[in-house]
Amino acid sequence: MKHIAKLSFFKKLSYILTFTVALGMGQKSFAQEVITIQQAVENTLKNNLQVKQAQFSAAISDENLVQSKNALLPTFNGNANVNKNFGRSIDPSTNTYISQQFTGASGSISAGADLFQGFQKINQIKQNRLLLDADKTNVEKIKNDLILQVVTSYMQILFNRDLLKASTQQLEVAKQTLNREQALLDAGNKTLADVSQAKSQVAISELDVTNAQNNLAISYLTLNQLMEMPSEYRFEVQAPLITESAASKNNYNITEIFNNALNTFPDVKLAALRTAAAEKAVDIAKGAYSPRLSLSGGLGSNYSSGRQELVSTTPNGTREIGRTAIGNESVVVPNFSTIYANQRFTDQIQDNFNQSIGLNLSIPIFNGFAVRSNVRRAKLTYQNTQVQEQLTKNNLSKVISQAVVDVRAAESRFQSTTNAFNAQKDAFYVVEQRYNVGLVNSLDFSTAQTNKNKAEIDMIQAKYDLLFRAKVIDYYLGKQITF
Repeated sequence: MKHIAKLSFFKKLSYILTFTVALGMGQKSFAQEVITIQQAVENTLKNNLQVKQAQFSAAISDENLVQSKNALLPTFNGNANVNKNFGRSIDPSTNTYISQQFTGASGSISAGADLFQGFQKINQIKQNRLLLDADKTNVEKIKNDLILQVVTSYMQILFNRDLLKASTQQLEVAKQTLNREQALLDAGNKTLADVSQAKSQVAISELDVTNAQNNLAISYLTLNQLMEMPSEYRFEVQAPLITESAASKNNYNITEIFNNALNTFPDVKLAALRTAAAEKAVDIAKGAYSPRLSLSGGLGSNYSSGRQELVSTTPNGTREIGRTAIGNESVVVPNFSTIYANQRFTDQIQDNFNQSIGLNLSIPIFNGFAVRSNVRRAKLTYQNTQVQEQLTKNNLSKVISQAVVDVRAAESRFQSTTNAFNAQKDAFYVVEQRYNVGLVNSLDFSTAQTNKNKAEIDMIQAKYDLLFRAKVIDYYLGKQITF
């Protein structure tokens, strides 16, 4: 009786689990958006913060280019100041010491232009243009890398979804087998060992379903995070319309794919632009060896509240200034009364107005070998970017060669797993027919069932692996990834 009660409880638990899984899958698919791989890519490129950061960097480089062009224009500046002076100080309008409180003011405007600077500004413009192109290419590189990540996650969802479907079907078969074994046990045609074997197969199948559900949930989460969508966003992915199309034989030419990727792949273009920018940096550093010729000019004036001017002079008798040496006669001169007043602001500005123009030549003679060190560092950086560019090309060649080998191996594996699944399916059909009439025991039946299930899972995995490998080749060929 205990055994019957346990079996009844196990049946109820199995039905509840099956209903919960079916209900969960039904809720997941109900009213959810079905997205294609193109939509997943578009969402990722639109929302991903790495792309936005790279775009900001490109915008900064664009502004640097504009500024380097504007650096060729002359400079024009104005200056003004007002001072309150106390005690002994120099009157700026007369350049003499005075001991009184006064207010001084001055103003000037100046202009300058570099006539020659070793072509540093011209080379800076060229380098900034290359750096802008490099940053724009870096945006494309990040987008390309994200696209490959999206394709990988998208394929993983398709694989895990098919794996869950196969595991669920296997669970249904295991439950049907358990029911049949229990009925035969009740009729006295099976032993308790046969029922126990069937229960074990149900438990294994339930674990497979649980693992498949967890893996599917993780793959959905990965793609959702790549798209930078809200955590509550729910979606389904669209499977390829013709899954067998990827199994067609393709005679990929490694050299052809590599030559095409050299012209289109952002990683290679980015490395080449950085090398060119480093080369311009050498020219900029060498420009510091050259003399610098510049033209300058300016206008200015000043005002002082302590500066006075003569207003009037009135005769006021005479005054003795000395006596003669012989007759001791008095020597007098006319005496005048004078009146002074502070000079007006406009008059001082006009009187003190000055102009200047100059041609300046600066010749570097010795500066602690700073220029030489800058040139050497720039050359080393240039040589390093050349090596990095070659490494990028070499890595691309290796990756493409590996991708071609992988897709060919995936084609063979898909064909082999398909043949193996068809054979296991036929073998299971024969064993099932014999099992139904009692010619095969439950252990052999479970073994055949497990072998069929494993062969189907291997085929599903090989199918999506082949499809993914083929899309990787399209990725290096610069083709849009579509299903």
